Amino acid sequence: MSDISMEKGRNNIIVENRERANISGVCEVISFDEREVSMNTTQGRLTLLGEGLHVEKLNLDIGEIAVTGRIDGFEYTGVQKEGSFWSKIF
Repeated sequence: MSDISMEKGRNNIIVENRERANISGVCEVISFDEREVSMNTTQGRLTLLGEGLHVEKLNLDIGEIAVTGRIDGFEYTGVQKEGSFWSKIF
């Protein structure tokens, strides 16, 4: 997953055999345990669900995370929108 920039809105998920997920566009990891990894991405909050999950690689400088374990699904709970007129002023 090299050469992936933190362009506005860019967020990619690559799942290999439900055993490994490579995610780009990660801004911050909120929490993680063996069943859930929650993070803020350029597309909003993303939660990876599964069993025996392990954060194998994390590089927030380039916005990438690699998670191993049994991957059961993903859930976006919010979409990061461009700021409103007032948020741009303040």
